[in-house]
Amino acid sequence: MNRIDRVSAILIQLQSRRVVKASDIAERFNISLRTVYRDVKTLEEAGIPIIGEAGVGYSIMDGYRLPPVMFTREEATAFLTAEKFVEQWTDTATMEHHKSAMYKIRAILKTAEKNLLEEIDSKIEVLKSHSQLNVDNKDHIQTLLNGIAHRNVITLDYFAHHSQEHTTRDIEPVGIFFKEGYWHLIAFCRMRDAYRDFRVDRINCIKITERVFDNKHPTLKAYIDQTAKEQELDMVVIRVEKSICNRLEQQKYYSGFISEKAVGNQVEMTFLTMSLDAFARWFMMFGDKAEIISPDSLKERVWNLVSAITQKNLQFTNSY
Repeated sequence: MNRIDRVSAILIQLQSRRVVKASDIAERFNISLRTVYRDVKTLEEAGIPIIGEAGVGYSIMDGYRLPPVMFTREEATAFLTAEKFVEQWTDTATMEHHKSAMYKIRAILKTAEKNLLEEIDSKIEVLKSHSQLNVDNKDHIQTLLNGIAHRNVITLDYFAHHSQEHTTRDIEPVGIFFKEGYWHLIAFCRMRDAYRDFRVDRINCIKITERVFDNKHPTLKAYIDQTAKEQELDMVVIRVEKSICNRLEQQKYYSGFISEKAVGNQVEMTFLTMSLDAFARWFMMFGDKAEIISPDSLKERVWNLVSAITQKNLQFTNSY
């Protein structure tokens, strides 16, 4: 990406959030903080009203708006692909909101890009997988997101699978995440006086109350990280060549995939796994195109597997 494109992209990023950290910009574009400061200064010299506060980040003065954005062909195609996923992996309300947003996006596309989307629309499909067969979110996702955003107490009519009982309880929502074919809600349950993981498809009825909670709860990521420690899960970090990342898209979620980021010509992936032995065997499927960053115990397991395979095949060869 040339500097002009990068500076333009930074301006769009600054408008996308209330405050943007310099470190976030540096990580996104794989540039140094010094380069970030120089690019932001360029925007300021161009008349963009940027407010910067040490230790906080950058923000754009209220009232400033960038003229309508024109998307590239690749970005427009990415939106269409995302729309296919939304149709299959979320609830009806979220799908309708996304569809409405797509109409607005299509409205500002150039004719060539509109024609492109119409042409490839029927050539992109997201099929239901086995893990999706039992997913039924009953249009709760948008309701939960509204409750999370406004810190409202939510009343749930919930079916507890372990006890096979229906209960009504008030909860303080923390966040939602998708795992192994199901949406989950992490919330503080007032009835149990503890944090709980609620399967969204087991919520029969949901109501946002007018009560606002003041309790401070951990972030969703912090809660998941703490839960992982309590369950004695192992964190694994590997780097994979970008050329094979698409081959791992489906498999990585079954191995405890958490997040990923670009690092040069590689993608750094983070996992939480219950079995380093199982992860080591999965890693060997593409190990020639990847490297283990941590833990060292995983490297040892992979090395032991390689040694055992080599020894066994040598014995087989020598027997002939």
